Amino acid sequence: MAKAPASEQLRLLDLQALDSKLTQLDRRAAAVSANADIVALKDKLAAADSGLMAINTEVSDTELQLKRAENDVEMVQGRIDRDQKRLDSGSGSAKDLSALQSELVSLNKRRSDLEDVELEVMERLEALRGRQAEHQQSNDALAQELVALEKTRDDQLAEIAAERLETEAARAELAATFAPPLLAIYDKTRAHRGIGAARLFHGKSEGSGMQLSPGDLNEIRGAAEDDIVFCPDSGCILVRSAEWA
Repeated sequence: MAKAPASEQLRLLDLQALDSKLTQLDRRAAAVSANADIVALKDKLAAADSGLMAINTEVSDTELQLKRAENDVEMVQGRIDRDQKRLDSGSGSAKDLSALQSELVSLNKRRSDLEDVELEVMERLEALRGRQAEHQQSNDALAQELVALEKTRDDQLAEIAAERLETEAARAELAATFAPPLLAIYDKTRAHRGIGAARLFHGKSEGSGMQLSPGDLNEIRGAAEDDIVFCPDSGCILVRSAEWA
């Protein structure tokens, strides 16, 4: 059976306390990293971006429609201007001039219809741009909220990392004071069992949280003070204090 002075075994509890703190810090970091609010906000922002993209596409398509409507009006207006110039010049036969007048009536009607189309497209585009601006403003607000949440998360992670470095340094300093064989047993036990050492107090293992059976307690009573004994349930080193039994 491995041995170590009882006083050294007792000091393992200080080392375990630091290792437990490191484990807690890792869990805190994992919980902070997996921030549910950030995940939900990212999903919300992605959906909002998709909606904004759809509106942007609709705005672009409507701008093209407006451009075509404006071009159609310009083309008809150009023909009206040319016909009106010929009519005003009075050149041509009476039949030609009459035909020009008829064509001008038709062209003016066509221009009026096209201007109605142009106006409808302009009104639709104005409404779309209003929706676009509102959607963009909403997206910007979501993005700013996400930045704030991520900054809070990063600040918390930085604090945890700093505390972890400090704890690791204290752990390394304390570990260096133990005899290598005892430290090796502790580290191997902690690696395999998740906990290296725990107190045996009033017959209860603080490693497993279980009361030891009378048989296990009798076996421990028969061990020498410097014997290293282990918890039958958790497998960790049981540190016996004065009140262990």
